[in-house]
Amino acid sequence: MRILCGVAAIFVVLTCHIAAADGIEDEDRRSGFDFMAPETRALQSDDTSNPGMLWVLQGEQLWQQAEGQAEIACSGCHGDASRTMHGVAARYPAYDEATGRPIDLAGRINSCRATRQRAEPLAPESDALLALTTYVAHQSRGMRVMPAADPRLAPFRENGRRLFQSRIGQLDLSCASCHDDNWGKRLGGAPIPQAHPNGYPLYRLEWQAVGSLQRRLRNCMIGVRAEPFAFGAPELVDLELYLTERGSGLPIETPAVRP
Repeated sequence: MRILCGVAAIFVVLTCHIAAADGIEDEDRRSGFDFMAPETRALQSDDTSNPGMLWVLQGEQLWQQAEGQAEIACSGCHGDASRTMHGVAARYPAYDEATGRPIDLAGRINSCRATRQRAEPLAPESDALLALTTYVAHQSRGMRVMPAADPRLAPFRENGRRLFQSRIGQLDLSCASCHDDNWGKRLGGAPIPQAHPNGYPLYRLEWQAVGSLQRRLRNCMIGVRAEPFAFGAPELVDLELYLTERGSGLPIETPAVRP
C-alpha cells in the first residue's frame, strides 16, 4: 500500500504543474461525489446497496446499549438520535470547554463515554467508534455543512490551513498541491477531488470498510513519505476543522462511498 501511494505521489510531481495554493472559489466548490464514476455514485445513493449502511445499523444498536459503570446508553441521555443528533455533524469539530481546543465528533463520543457513561474510550478506527460516529453523522445527511462560528476556533482553524498548505515528506508535497492546484485531474486512473470532508466517515472500496477522515489524512501523509500524526493528534483535528470550513455549504453524505 505504501509503495502504491509513493508511486502515485511521484506521478503527481512528474505530470502536474504545482502552483501556489490559492484555495477553491465558492462557485467551483464540489463534493467528491461529483468526481466519482456513475457506478460509485449509484452505490452511495442506494441505501440497500451502500455498504456503509452496515456501520449505521451497528451504530444504531450501540446507541441503545448501556455501557460503563453508569450503565447508561447514549439514548438514555440523548433519546431519539434522529431528533437530537439532527444537525450535530454539520457543525463539528466544535470548541471543547474541557480541553480549550477543538474536538471532532469521534472525540466527543469518547468524551461522553468517559464523563457520562464512565466507560473506557473506544480505540481509534475501531468498528464500535466508527459505527457510532457514522450513525450520529448519518442523522444530518442532506444538511449543509455549517462550521461552528465560535471565534475561539480561529487560531486552530488557521493552523489547519497552514498544515494543509505546508509541503511535507520526502516528496515535498502539500495537501494543496493536489486538492487545490490539480483537482479534477486524474492520478493513477483515479480522480483528484477537492478534499472536502462532507462524506466522512465513509466507505472506501480500497479499504473494504468504513474509515474516518483522520485515517485518510494519515494515508496521504504516508503517500508523500512523511511521518503521519497519531490518531487524535491536535494537528489532525485542526486539519479537520479547516477542511470543514473549506466544505462549508456542501451536503452531508455520510456514509459516502469512494474508490
